[in-house]
Amino acid sequence: MANDLDRVLTAVGPQLRALRQRREMTLADLSAATDISVSTLSRLESGRRRPNLELLLPLAQAHGVPLDELIGPSATGDPRIHAEPTTRNGMTVLPLTRRSGGLQAYKLIIPASRGLHEPNLQVHEGYEWLYVLSGRLRLVLGEHDLVLQTGEAAEFDTRLPHWFDRAGAEPVELLSLFGPQGERMHVRARPKR
Repeated sequence: MANDLDRVLTAVGPQLRALRQRREMTLADLSAATDISVSTLSRLESGRRRPNLELLLPLAQAHGVPLDELIGPSATGDPRIHAEPTTRNGMTVLPLTRRSGGLQAYKLIIPASRGLHEPNLQVHEGYEWLYVLSGRLRLVLGEHDLVLQTGEAAEFDTRLPHWFDRAGAEPVELLSLFGPQGERMHVRARPKR
């Protein structure tokens, strides 16, 4: 039992460092977000300090991940997300992310059987990115009335009145990335050679 605990605690440091680096944060950034000193964070990551709940809870919150993600992979090691789809206003919504807060990803399916609706524009805090996987999506965004084809994307501040639905008789499948206000999508592309 003690060996298992030591193995888990030894893995926490590299896990914390990898998570911080994936989020492109410095130790100073993380210190400002958690009120944990830079030296303590450095010792945690290098394994020179044993983690405890008092340190791990603010770190999990700052990274927007469940606590168990900080202490290693799940027992099964299964990377698949087993989310249950829900139906909202006749649309199927499938969450693609597990963590609470921060950027959320969803797959939405608007079936052909769902009747076409008149625009009912909504406003709320956040920033959204939509990508049409198949079909045609009608997006009303402020004064603009757009039709997005398969392979097209749109991103917008959700404080702008908006609404979307199918643009025709065929079903539409799309990806939605939604984040807190000011969090925009960053797409990296290889430079031309």
